[in-house]
Amino acid sequence: MAPPPATAKYDWILALTTIAFVFSAFGNGANDVANSFATSVAARTLTMPQVGFLSICTEFAGAVGLGARVTSTIKNGIISISRFRRPGVPPGTLMLAMGCAEVGSATWLMVATRFGMPVSTTQTVVGALIGVGFATGAPIKWGWASGSVSQVAASWGIAPMIAAAFSAIIFGTVKYAVLERADSFKWAMRLIPYYFATTAAVLALFIVVEAPTAPSLEEFGAGKAVGIVLGVFFGCLAIAYIFFIPFFERKLVHKDTRVRIWHVVLGPLLRKENPPLFLLGKERDTYVTNYYADAYGEVRAGKKDEDTVRQRHSVNGSGEEVIIKPDNHNGHATGEVQSDPEKVTEPTSTTGLRRKLKPEPYERFIGPVLHLSWANPQRWFGYFKYGLLQGVTRDVITHDSEELRAIHAKAHRYDVRVEHLWTYCQVISAMMMSIAHGSNDVANAVGPWAAVYETYQAGEINTTSPTPIWFLVVAGLLLGLGFWFYGYHVMRAMGNKITQMSPTRGFAVELGAAVTVLLASRLGLPVSTTQCLVGSVMGVALMNYDVGAVNWKQLAFIFMGWVATLPAAGLISGILCVMALNTPHF
Repeated sequence: MAPPPATAKYDWILALTTIAFVFSAFGNGANDVANSFATSVAARTLTMPQVGFLSICTEFAGAVGLGARVTSTIKNGIISISRFRRPGVPPGTLMLAMGCAEVGSATWLMVATRFGMPVSTTQTVVGALIGVGFATGAPIKWGWASGSVSQVAASWGIAPMIAAAFSAIIFGTVKYAVLERADSFKWAMRLIPYYFATTAAVLALFIVVEAPTAPSLEEFGAGKAVGIVLGVFFGCLAIAYIFFIPFFERKLVHKDTRVRIWHVVLGPLLRKENPPLFLLGKERDTYVTNYYADAYGEVRAGKKDEDTVRQRHSVNGSGEEVIIKPDNHNGHATGEVQSDPEKVTEPTSTTGLRRKLKPEPYERFIGPVLHLSWANPQRWFGYFKYGLLQGVTRDVITHDSEELRAIHAKAHRYDVRVEHLWTYCQVISAMMMSIAHGSNDVANAVGPWAAVYETYQAGEINTTSPTPIWFLVVAGLLLGLGFWFYGYHVMRAMGNKITQMSPTRGFAVELGAAVTVLLASRLGLPVSTTQCLVGSVMGVALMNYDVGAVNWKQLAFIFMGWVATLPAAGLISGILCVMALNTPHF
């Protein structure tokens, strides 16, 4: 259908806004999606290729399955639309303003991601709209109200502090109920079903409350919500005891290296001497991953504990030095797997040369074909693989910094078998956070573009309109692809660059952030998922009871990015809008 004459001549604005939308959604995925999975990769729970595939699926599912069917194109009502409805103002003015907002948002997201700044995409769009508001003279919402500028500024402190407190409490329960107890693995096996069930129940409530397509809690009814939570809790508790406990016994007690996650469906059959395993995995050297090892196979966490133990020595009658081992049997001082006669191998560099266990993308894909002629298809295929896979094959765990290694050395190290039990909770919580992100933040990229598109089609200003499903499909795919190709920058900035990550810590970070977002949404407090996750990492890091276990420089760098978001996005969009509106024409 041809557009009305009033907007047909502005097809160039729609074209440019569409290009900006692609980069905005791409940058949104590269920045915000990376936040959801950063701790999972930093803790070695998931690999980058696994996260790349999962992110595309979860973001697409969240955007298309749960995304808002009606998109408010003026995000949070941050600027008044009345300025564009005055007599004599053509609809192309709003199209131009929203196009500039999309360009400003996309530009800042791409720049921030390139420098590893995890910023709030919602606040990026708000900043871009503020710039447009200044440029067009539209009223801006400054006072304390939902979505106002003052609330956005307040979220810089509110969100991280609340999330830090919740995550510290959650990790504290794991630390003192399991990790710090004698025979921590036995206690972990006893309590992990309840952590499974609690995590599932909280995340079920998170989806029920946070999904834009879901009714409000008042409309839904407290009774139904409680019923869902309790049903999920007891259902997952039963699943954990019937299926996961036998799986853990086979993998961690019997040390069967052939067992893979799909064998969990065998449940009680795994307790047999020769269980009917199908699709056997390859035999491995170790039955459990050392979650504290970096890309060089070296372990830094717990070094401070080991040094403390060495200082507490005595000399026996023959003059020999005797090291006093810690007596709490939690494994974070000696590096041993307690209650296990075997030790987890910790490779250390014995020569001056340090080589990563897995090569980086250039060395892996281009190095072997660099000597070939351009006429050889293998060289082209090598470059093709590099372009396709370079974003998900980079090492985002290791940071070659002596200062950061010293920070990691101050973190406690625990039994890796216990850590393994919490990897499943961490993965599920990260996936739920990603689905929630896809459902909520898809409007950040779609909003301004939808305003331009709907106004172009209607021939008049349209700021609240039905969102075509193909909008959500395109945005959902772009969110996932943004992480696949460009998300590694933010993945490196989160997690291990702030503190030493592990599965139990990552679990507390993800669940603490989810609880914070849940609580804040009910109380009407302004929070950002990004800021909640960063605050959660800080809270868990402080549970080492050593401020030296936190990279405060990195946290200051991230905070600087938050503060810069509003003015940066606003300046870009505002200057573009002023120039475009006042450009001489003939």
